[in-house]
Amino acid sequence: MNHLFPVFLKLEELHTLIVGGGNVGLEKITAVLSNSPKARVTLIAPEIRNEIKQLTENNPLISLIHRKFMVKDLKDKDIVIVATENQFENKRIRELSKRKRLLCNVADTPEICDFYLSSIVQKQNLKIAISTNGVSPTMAKRIKEILQNSFPDDIETTLNNLQQIRKYLTGDFSEKVAQLNKITETLLKQNRQNRNVK
Repeated sequence: MNHLFPVFLKLEELHTLIVGGGNVGLEKITAVLSNSPKARVTLIAPEIRNEIKQLTENNPLISLIHRKFMVKDLKDKDIVIVATENQFENKRIRELSKRKRLLCNVADTPEICDFYLSSIVQKQNLKIAISTNGVSPTMAKRIKEILQNSFPDDIETTLNNLQQIRKYLTGDFSEKVAQLNKITETLLKQNRQNRNVK
């Protein structure tokens, strides 16, 4: 069973530390910035790929530090993502983070992660995170592809319409939920009909 508790973080209100400037570090900072372009990030590594430098240039919220990780780097951070190519160093940084009660993700080592970076499906304001509990990132990627193609590109219009409708619903919470369920059921039927016509 997958007992993970899904949350969506406002990274622009937190300070994220990424340790590692290689391929995995590039993957992690790309994931952070593609989901939270205004995130404040410090990335530390003795060597930092040019792609990371290009991705972060002219972004005052990103600090790139060219040196090895030091314990003092954990100060004033909220979340730690460890992506070095040294497993021993990854585990050491994780233990230091744990002592400071910081949530930590260690790349490719799900058993010692406090959280995972999910595969993400996004169409404007609709965002869906997919988790396989660290068992198969490849399967999560395939499910992402299926879902990405399942939602129409104009889903934002539907979301905006539902937001407006919600303002005018009457009754208590359960009555409002029932009314919204009826409306969205109709939308689902229309979506199925449109697919059948195609």
